[in-house]
Amino acid sequence: MPNRRILSLWFPRLGAERLIRRDPALAEVPFATVTETGNAQSLAALSVAASRAGLYPGQPLRDAHAACADLLTRIANPHREAAFLGSLHRWAGKFSPWVAREAPDALVIDLTGCAHLFGGEVGLLAQVEQDCADLGLSVRAGIADTLGAAWALARHGGARAGSHRSGDAVDQEARATRSRAGKRRHWERGGAAPALLAPPGPDVTRIAAPGKTYGALAPLPVAALRLDAETVEALSRLGLRRIEYLAGQPRAALARRFGTGLVARLDQAMGAAPEPVAPAAPPEHFSIRLTLPDPIGLEADLMAGLDRMLPPLCDKLRRRGRGARRVRLEAYRADQSMEWALVSLARATRDPDRLRPLLAMKVAEIDAGFGIDMLRLDVVGHEPVHAAQPAGHLEAGRAVSERMRADTALEDLIGRLGARLGLEAITRRHPASSHIPEKGALTLAAAWSEAATPWPDVARGRPLRLWRPEPVYAPDAPDPPRTFRWRGRDMSARAATGPERIAPEWWLDEPDWRSGQRDYWWVETDRGERLWLFYAHGGALSSGWFCHGTAG
Repeated sequence: MPNRRILSLWFPRLGAERLIRRDPALAEVPFATVTETGNAQSLAALSVAASRAGLYPGQPLRDAHAACADLLTRIANPHREAAFLGSLHRWAGKFSPWVAREAPDALVIDLTGCAHLFGGEVGLLAQVEQDCADLGLSVRAGIADTLGAAWALARHGGARAGSHRSGDAVDQEARATRSRAGKRRHWERGGAAPALLAPPGPDVTRIAAPGKTYGALAPLPVAALRLDAETVEALSRLGLRRIEYLAGQPRAALARRFGTGLVARLDQAMGAAPEPVAPAAPPEHFSIRLTLPDPIGLEADLMAGLDRMLPPLCDKLRRRGRGARRVRLEAYRADQSMEWALVSLARATRDPDRLRPLLAMKVAEIDAGFGIDMLRLDVVGHEPVHAAQPAGHLEAGRAVSERMRADTALEDLIGRLGARLGLEAITRRHPASSHIPEKGALTLAAAWSEAATPWPDVARGRPLRLWRPEPVYAPDAPDPPRTFRWRGRDMSARAATGPERIAPEWWLDEPDWRSGQRDYWWVETDRGERLWLFYAHGGALSSGWFCHGTAG
């Protein structure tokens, strides 16, 4: 059985180079992406020009602008960068089917039995570097028997350990200390602990031969073991600056002093502890395209093309047990431009008859230009759809079929309205479990919720219209007022029904309920209105009468 071989790919400038690919002019000036941590901003990914200007990741933005006045910045977008890393994940599948992501900017590939297809590991690394150069990406690679060793070679291979203390820090010490520091000819003789790593030269190999993992890792700094900065600093102060020094120490003493994590990382890098590569399952993608012999421009021709594309697309979804939730129609014009339209559905479906009306609404919005020579349908959002089996006697099956048809009609209506207004604009009311009147129902998006049928009965009636409590000018007494003033109008009570006492939720602090428990009354006025009034008994606020809703 061949030795297990792991390739680690690190893209140190992924965030910046993703934006440079969209705007090549950014490569000509110092450029970096910025992340926000609390109220502070710091550099995340830098271009080559920014690194040459002396900037570094993690540097505060104010210091970076002070050091480089020409620096251009953009806010980092982790979601877009993760999607870009996903594209690189698909690209890396050409080297091996066993590819895993290391968020946010790295890939791990199991090359076991695959390197000979590219002329060996050296030829494979050359192909990787050539592909990344064509894509405009910077890459650092390492190949070894273990994941930890490949990670170390990709990021620290050929690095030279340097001091974490600057010259200013030495100058501030006592004269005797400075004198002793000047006599130290090498950091191995007890000098300052190394922390910064010089970048490796272009001639440094990053391939550890099979069975030579220890020899490849021994001269590297301990930071290559994927340790946190505090542990690296503590090891450096003890003189354990290289992996070879650390590997010779008793494991029990290391575990007591630094925890079992340090020992586990060391064993993983050396191959004493397993560390499998867990590839992410490739996302299921459903799409179909239709290439036309001659450009078309009529709406009827576009619909004819959709009629040919929808059945095979839905067959693909049906075979995989999926249903389309969002479908994008792409029309490629003869002038090499493309126009697209997106439709969303209230419920995932794989029925062509339900997709066609929604796409027909969008076809009229597509500008054919000089003609369309290719159509493409892409399912950008899909969900599992479980097949329904008829069960029970004939009447039960008929009832289920009728209910399913009714649900489909409602969902189709929501989908058609959503194509015009947006699915987020269509809402429905849903009952909630609360005795508080204003919390008795929730407003949910109709496309992502189920209708409550039947609506649960309540012990007492609630008004059709509710609003925030409005003050009613009436005598401060718990009995229903005979005359009162509300919204600038004087009213007289003809009849009153109640009371219904409702207490606030004591575990929550609601501003509208600081007036304490309430006694609700239905009051019919001489103006023909039926109001829902309540008397607040007083708490953090004064007592009094309020109007909370009306019956019509």
